[in-house]
Amino acid sequence: MLKDRRSRLTPWFDREQLDCLVVEHLPNLRYLAGFSGSSGLLVLTRDQGWLICDSRYTLQARQEVVGLAVLEHGQRHEALAQLHNEQGWQRIGFEAAHCLVSTQQELQQQLPGATLVALPAELDEIRARKDQRELEALADVASLASQALQSVLPLIRPGLVEADLALELEIAMRRSGAEAPGFDFIVASGERGAMPHGRASNKQIQSGELVTIDFGAVLNGYHSDETVTIGVGRLDQRQQQIYDVVLEAHDRAVAAVRPGISCKELDAVAREYIREQGFGDFFGHGLGHGVGLEIHEKPTLSPRSEAVLDEGMVVTVEPGIYIPGWGGVRIEDTVAVTGNGCRLLTGVTKKLMVV
Repeated sequence: MLKDRRSRLTPWFDREQLDCLVVEHLPNLRYLAGFSGSSGLLVLTRDQGWLICDSRYTLQARQEVVGLAVLEHGQRHEALAQLHNEQGWQRIGFEAAHCLVSTQQELQQQLPGATLVALPAELDEIRARKDQRELEALADVASLASQALQSVLPLIRPGLVEADLALELEIAMRRSGAEAPGFDFIVASGERGAMPHGRASNKQIQSGELVTIDFGAVLNGYHSDETVTIGVGRLDQRQQQIYDVVLEAHDRAVAAVRPGISCKELDAVAREYIREQGFGDFFGHGLGHGVGLEIHEKPTLSPRSEAVLDEGMVVTVEPGIYIPGWGGVRIEDTVAVTGNGCRLLTGVTKKLMVV
C-alpha cells in the first residue's frame, strides 16, 4: 500500500528531473512511510528510500516503516548531507508549502552544489484522494466521535458550563479509544453561537438557547469533524426558522456531492439557498474542507476554489448562519465521495434536537 502511494510520485521525478525528494511535513511523511513519530525526514529516489530519525524513534521506525532503510542520526539534515555526498544527487525536490525560509537556507548550506527544486502543495493534493484503507480509518474515527457525542447528550441542560461539556465529550472519546481530540472543541451557546470558532468557555448554558458543538477525534492518525446545533428548553420561531434554513442548505449540498462537481459549484448550492432566504450576509466561511491525516486538508470548498471533487475524496459540508447579538447555527457532516454521489461518515442526526 505505501509502496503504491510512493509510486504516485514518479511523474514528479520525470517532470522536474529530480534525483531525490525530501519530505519533512509529518502528515506527508506518515502517508508515504507509515512513520507516526513527531520528528523525522524522508528521502525518496525513484527506487530507494531512507527514513531518518533520532534515537527516540529508531525502534518505532523499524516497526512502522516497510520497504525503506531506517537511519539513526541526531541531526537529520546532516544525515541528508551525507547521503547527498554518497549518492551525488544534483536536483533535490522539497515541500515548499511546508518549508520555512530558514529551513531552505539550512538545506542549501548542507547540500552545496545541489539545486533545490520547490514543489508547492502537490503532496497535499495527492493525499486528497483516499485509498480504501484510509476510507475505513476515516469511517471508524467518525463513528467513534459520533457515538461519543450521543453518549453525552443527556448531560446538556441549563446551568451546564460549556467547558465542562467539552471535557466530558473528550473523556467519552478517549474511553472509546481515541488517541486525542481532533482539535479544540467548539461549544458556543446563546449569543456566543455567532462566533464560528467559539471555543468552549466558562459560560453557563441557559434555557431557550441554541448550542453549537463542533467536535472530532483522532484514531490511527486520522481525524473526524462534525457539528451539531442543539436547542435547550423552549425555542422561539426565529431559532427554528434559522435552523431549518441551515439544515436545508446542508441537505441540498450533501445531495449535490458527486465526482466532477467543482468545489465552488458545491459551495454555491448551499450559499445561494441561504442568500435567497435573506441570510446571505451571515454565512462568511467556505462550505467545507478535506479531512484525513490533518483536520483541514485539500480540497477547499469555497467560492474561490478551482478544485474539482473526485471519487475517494473526503470533505466536510458545514453551512452556517451567524448573527452578532443573536447567535448562530452550524450543521456539519463529513462525507466520502463515491462513484455517483457520496456516503455519510458522521452519524449524529441533523434533525433539530431539543433537550
